[in-house]
Amino acid sequence: MRNDITVSSHGERLAVWHYPAATDAWSTPAGRPCVVMAHGFGGTRDSGLAPFAERFQAAGADVLVFDYRGFGDSSGSERQRVDHLRHREDYRAVVAHARAMEGVDPDRVVLWGSSYSGGHVVAVAADDPRIAGVVAQGAAMDGLVATLEIVRYDGPRLLLRLVGHALRGLVAALLHRPPHLIPLIGPPGSVAAMTAPDVLAGYGAITGPTFRNEMQARGILLVSRNRPVTRAARLTMPLLLVIAERDTIAPVSAVERVAREARGPVTVQRLDVGHFDIYVGEPFETTVAAEVEFLGSVVGATMSA
Repeated sequence: MRNDITVSSHGERLAVWHYPAATDAWSTPAGRPCVVMAHGFGGTRDSGLAPFAERFQAAGADVLVFDYRGFGDSSGSERQRVDHLRHREDYRAVVAHARAMEGVDPDRVVLWGSSYSGGHVVAVAADDPRIAGVVAQGAAMDGLVATLEIVRYDGPRLLLRLVGHALRGLVAALLHRPPHLIPLIGPPGSVAAMTAPDVLAGYGAITGPTFRNEMQARGILLVSRNRPVTRAARLTMPLLLVIAERDTIAPVSAVERVAREARGPVTVQRLDVGHFDIYVGEPFETTVAAEVEFLGSVVGATMSA
């Protein structure tokens, strides 16, 4: 069971799925916990997030799964604009909505993120000590290191071509022309934001009907500036980090740095899989079981009594 609701963010309408808790197992007189979720780089809520939300719902949490402004079913005249600062603003808007919902305990809101949003939740929680816990899987914690990874697996020529497209997109924006778009995913060596060998099959296995394989090219210029790893020392709430050891998208070293520098309790779950394997099959089952266990330990009713 889920409901379609909307949340306002900076004058736009965010499309949100609300999964009401299916049990009172984690309820207290103050209300139920709530998990706030969004996708990664250019992703939409219908691309592999529902199975996670359904497990959290079954365990006793309300869940809010949303599309960023300009993506999926959310409004926004600037479509397909990947911008970590805007995405974080949208997270904050949904958190504020969750805290105001009838029956939700405003002090038991948990942030959940995967890939690019795995970094967003760290940055948002760093500025909001009221957040009860953070779950980040396959998280992109350092865009600068990720940019250098592009050079490692595709060479400097691709990076230069991407920058060229980004500058073309920036000029188009300054001149108020239609945005210059590039693919989000593509085969190795192609001009796309993500071209690691496992991207096409991995991302393709989870994409939903609202996913569009395109982004505003100027967004490439922001990737190296997205460095939630630098905010890790501000985290005081419990943190679960799910690491895909063979991740070709989000450098593992940056996630490990977050684990070292976070000031709150940190749980690390390691899987010998690639970046997209976490969403399907046995890696999904292992991951979601660890996440439900973590949620129970952080916002379960006995922990809040």
